[in-house]
Amino acid sequence: MITLGAFEAGLRRVRAVSEEELAETAGDAAVSRRRVGERGLAPENRYPAAFEDGVKVLHWLGKQANLADCCKSLGSNNRRLNGVELKKVNVQGHIVDAFGASMVEPWLAAHADPSRCVLLGVSCGGNIADYVARKAVEAGKLLDPVKVVAQVLMYPFFIGNNPTQSEIKLANSYFYDKPVSVLAWKLFLPEKEFDFDHPAANPLAHNRSGPPLKLMPPTLTVVAEHDWMRDRAIAYAEELRKVNVDSPVLEYKDAVHEFATLDMLLKTPQAQACAEDIAIWVKKYISLRGHEFSY
Repeated sequence: MITLGAFEAGLRRVRAVSEEELAETAGDAAVSRRRVGERGLAPENRYPAAFEDGVKVLHWLGKQANLADCCKSLGSNNRRLNGVELKKVNVQGHIVDAFGASMVEPWLAAHADPSRCVLLGVSCGGNIADYVARKAVEAGKLLDPVKVVAQVLMYPFFIGNNPTQSEIKLANSYFYDKPVSVLAWKLFLPEKEFDFDHPAANPLAHNRSGPPLKLMPPTLTVVAEHDWMRDRAIAYAEELRKVNVDSPVLEYKDAVHEFATLDMLLKTPQAQACAEDIAIWVKKYISLRGHEFSY
């Protein structure tokens, strides 16, 4: 999960609506709840700092996977050579001696499957997740063994120069009204690049870089009825569907921005349903071996 905070505030974590509920519903899909990185906050760290921090996490996961494979391949049971028994070596100890104790993450080595990664971004984290997904598509096999098989964008922090109906009607909506969000973008984007159609802000901007939409991974979008960002997130999902990307939209009635991730709202019926809905969809993409999305 890449968490919320309008780029400037909130949690720094790049970690996985209630994580416990996601894990419980996904079952053996093994949702990771490990904290694996932090993103820099604006205005000290402007674009593309937070986005690149997300990409670094994928590379870190790949490094962890390779170290785990090294441990498995070298850490076999006692063997015999020319009739002489060879004692099992402490492979992890050798790796630690060579590279440092922080190199090997035991939990990931024991439980994680880097070939079935799902990105989940909340609010501005949705923008970051979408950027990371694009970079994963661009990298292709260079990221092996890491594969992004799907992404979940929870009320992404999208905006654009041409206002949508929800941006007009709900500009003063609860929690994050549009004026506050505009300020957030001014603090996040480099001053010379400030533009609501900047690719970081508008996923359908004419100057969007990266792979074509048809190569994007399956994308689940979560929106709230009373969130002014709703329409642009739906429009992005519609464009993905036009090029045959699985991109359903889950819209929750009587809900506001961050309805499923703020602590004070986690016990609401909408938040509970959202956690279950996401877990069911995610499980579809990480539990069917041999049918994973590929670039």
